[in-house]
Amino acid sequence: MSPPVHPHVPRVAVACGCALGEEVLWDARDGGLIWVDIENPAIWRHWPAHGETVRVAVEEKLGFAALTPDPDVVLAGFVSGVARLNLRDGTRTPVVRPEPQRAGNRLNSGVIGADGALWFSDMDDAEEDPTGRFHRFDGDRLHSFGDLTAVTNGPVMSPDGRLVYTVDTAGGVISRHERVDGRIGAPVPLIDFPDDWGHPDGLTLDEQGHLWICHYGGSRVTRFTPAGEIERVLPVPTDLVTKCGFGGPDLSTLYITTALRGRDPAEHPAAGHLFVVETEVRGFAGQIFGRPELRQRPSPAK
Repeated sequence: MSPPVHPHVPRVAVACGCALGEEVLWDARDGGLIWVDIENPAIWRHWPAHGETVRVAVEEKLGFAALTPDPDVVLAGFVSGVARLNLRDGTRTPVVRPEPQRAGNRLNSGVIGADGALWFSDMDDAEEDPTGRFHRFDGDRLHSFGDLTAVTNGPVMSPDGRLVYTVDTAGGVISRHERVDGRIGAPVPLIDFPDDWGHPDGLTLDEQGHLWICHYGGSRVTRFTPAGEIERVLPVPTDLVTKCGFGGPDLSTLYITTALRGRDPAEHPAAGHLFVVETEVRGFAGQIFGRPELRQRPSPAK
């Protein structure tokens, strides 16, 4: 039996044509979106309420931009490490760099967890050697965990903070780690992607603890239960689907980044754009580094 298909079709929210769009998040403080283009390096910002879009170019590949208490300063994951980046004047202050001996690595995915820490990953920039790992940085201490892999995505934390999910994109496996008393357990495989699904890429979780996982090369997002079973499939009108995140006033709107990478825009006119689709579930806005007490949650149901 085929899995249920999401009832709404994603539409283009911003025709940004990113070479490799990633890490979209919602800033509930000003009702804006932030995402990055890794390979045409830039941070994008968009405010749906009034349609304004801003592109902030940077001089180095970056994998993510996470929120800090200052709305115009982000924690950005560059090749050279995590840095505070001022989006107003472009000033950059280094913060931490994992495994500096791995010269061919770059930072890839990153998000602020419910604990206020930065959870992020690095990977082989050539996407060949298993040199990437997963990391947690709380402002003082850097902790690395998980198995080495060539292409990483995640980590993301369950709503209750008890589970952490990581993605071995190259190997096609999503794993679950138990978190007990702050300790992160070994990876336990949860979902295996068959070859005809494409590769598992970015993911997010909703209020119910379900995982929304993007299919890079698979033209869709799949919602999985916490047990790893398919709950629904959400087709996307372009094949390189990279990351999704919830936004909107009640956090029930799903935004999806995609990639133009290696595609002819004339043949793939939707590739690289930011998409949007309505859902009946709610997720979480981007969280603020170091401020778990300010966790941005969905507003109460009306």
